[in-house]
Amino acid sequence: MKSELKSRVAAGAEWTMGEKIASALVQFVVRVLILRLLLPEDLKVIALLLAFSSFALVVVDSGFSQMLVRKADPTKSDYKSVFLFNIITALLLYGALVVAMPFLSDYYAMPILEEVAPLFFLMIPLNALGVIQHTILTRSFAFARISKIIFLAQLLSGLAAVAMAYTGLGVWALVWQQVLLMAIRAALFWWWGGWKPTGRASLTALGAMAPYSMSLLASDLVTAIYNKVPHLFLGKIYADATLGYYDQAIKLKDLPVQSAMQSVQQVTFPALASIADKREKFAESYRQVLMVVAYAIFPVMLGMAAVAHDLFAVLLTEEWMPTVPLFEVVCLAGLFTPLAMMAYNVLKVKAEGRLIIRLEILKKGFMTLALLWSIPRSVEAVVWALVASAAFDCGVNLLASMRLAALKIGRVVRTLLPIALVSLAMFVVARGVMWVMDSSLLRLVVQIAVGVVVYLGLSWVFRLEALNEILQLIQKQFGRSSRKG
Repeated sequence: MKSELKSRVAAGAEWTMGEKIASALVQFVVRVLILRLLLPEDLKVIALLLAFSSFALVVVDSGFSQMLVRKADPTKSDYKSVFLFNIITALLLYGALVVAMPFLSDYYAMPILEEVAPLFFLMIPLNALGVIQHTILTRSFAFARISKIIFLAQLLSGLAAVAMAYTGLGVWALVWQQVLLMAIRAALFWWWGGWKPTGRASLTALGAMAPYSMSLLASDLVTAIYNKVPHLFLGKIYADATLGYYDQAIKLKDLPVQSAMQSVQQVTFPALASIADKREKFAESYRQVLMVVAYAIFPVMLGMAAVAHDLFAVLLTEEWMPTVPLFEVVCLAGLFTPLAMMAYNVLKVKAEGRLIIRLEILKKGFMTLALLWSIPRSVEAVVWALVASAAFDCGVNLLASMRLAALKIGRVVRTLLPIALVSLAMFVVARGVMWVMDSSLLRLVVQIAVGVVVYLGLSWVFRLEALNEILQLIQKQFGRSSRKG
């Protein structure tokens, strides 16, 4: 990675990664506290509501925010046009979901869905209020401000949810958490975002951005639907607790994945877009982003799988132990998802919309077959289908992106294979601790400590390029901070 992009990514990631780690810790603590107060059956409600809202949030944005990041010089008319589109679309979807909820409540035999829907789905228009401010701050690499806003919203909404759960509000605590999260984010983006609607809204401006934006909408919407298809069917076919176990396995796996990936992806997309026409620089920058992401994510995913039993035994109640085998498997999917997301960033920068759609059809065709095979069998079959789909997605995205970036497959394999092998060795050693100790708490502490020592030790012994790269980035960032001080 050349120094220009490396410096920009590191400076942005310094704030975004810090915020994502802090937010993940807040979310983890909040989730643990709430799970200790609720039963798996209670989580079915929020899982289904989040499934429906995830589709709506994708439609509200419709790919326009990413088009504004990619566009060389957006006008005031562009921003206002997209802003009004977001608001109007959000309000229409809010009304449609509230109207549809009585029928969905009957379908799932859950009257509470109809009760909480008018409040819960307010998150959709509230989210739309801050999309443009977030986009503008992203374009200007103002990640420090974005990070502060998101962390404050996560912290305040999380504290409110815990307080409400302890007063006995149950599922309503999680409903209020989502609404407050979006409300606080929107308020802070308007207060600190530095943008107010000016200029004239124009259908012409939207029309000019539509071809690229609609391609991303199609891709992102299909992805959102497929990510939630298991929730919709598991919630209908199996016992209420089954969806609760499955949903929490996915969410706990996603905490580190999304925290790391959103921070890196948020920074690398505009950074890579800025050097899209510099062939060699782009290819090497992309390779090193893949390397750093793999070095950070592989040990976390395999480490969580290694300590899953003791992690759940120490932090949660006995009711949640059936989640452990599901969690161990979905952590394997977490090995592939970050690399697929980084490759997708390259596709968004380099590829035409039609190619993105064709690749999505291929990937979702595979996932359709996997889900059709697994859903009628068992929830265990579903999580293995997710692993297979994640691996297939990763392979397709990597192959397509490497071709566009003029990056050779052998080069990428030589970059990632040493990291995978060192991570696997760490998993084997950490897992082995389970056979020599009895206390869950002590065993968990020892597993984590041994895993860290083994991973960093082997990285140093075999002189992994990724470790050296990260140490250099840390040194440069500390040096930059010192000079500012």
